Amino acid sequence: MVIDFSSEIVDDEKNSQPERERNGLHKNDIDAQTCNPSGSLRGQKPPVECNTQNDSECCVEGRSYTTYTCSPPVSSRTKATLTLNSFEEGGDVGGKSACDGQFHSDNTPVVAQAIGWYKRGSRCNNFITIYGNGRSVRAKVVDECDSTMGCDEEHAYQPPCPNNIVDASKAVWKTLGIPKNNWGNLAIT
Repeated sequence: MVIDFSSEIVDDEKNSQPERERNGLHKNDIDAQTCNPSGSLRGQKPPVECNTQNDSECCVEGRSYTTYTCSPPVSSRTKATLTLNSFEEGGDVGGKSACDGQFHSDNTPVVAQAIGWYKRGSRCNNFITIYGNGRSVRAKVVDECDSTMGCDEEHAYQPPCPNNIVDASKAVWKTLGIPKNNWGNLAIT
């Protein structure tokens, strides 16, 4: 599987290669960046039952969870993990999407990106193309998968996201033709 992050580099094809260079974004600069853990947080027992829809993980009391303020450098070979998430009210996402303050139907191809790729909301409402299983799907970025915080009510008592996550709605998985019993966690590049 391949995710085309070119929209991440060129802001959904709004900037040409020369414009990126004028703005100081060179491919070699991007490739030279690194992303290391920024810290950790200790899991606490949720005061309420954690939503485990779509095999979501719940924080474990006392367990240490790694946090990040960055994501791996963006290239055509960026390794990522495609995960399943419900962006509907009552779903495992925990709350309304950060980009527009709304819930989204599981039948709409939308994603949440790890913190470094989300870039403080600058990727909101842009599209990424996800390739897999001989198919592709364009999905709209509507939320952040927080890699700095977790294990609290705001994050539905789920741990911080790894720094290479693309949380995708059911529509993304369906469009890629992935058998339903294989939905949930898929290594992609």
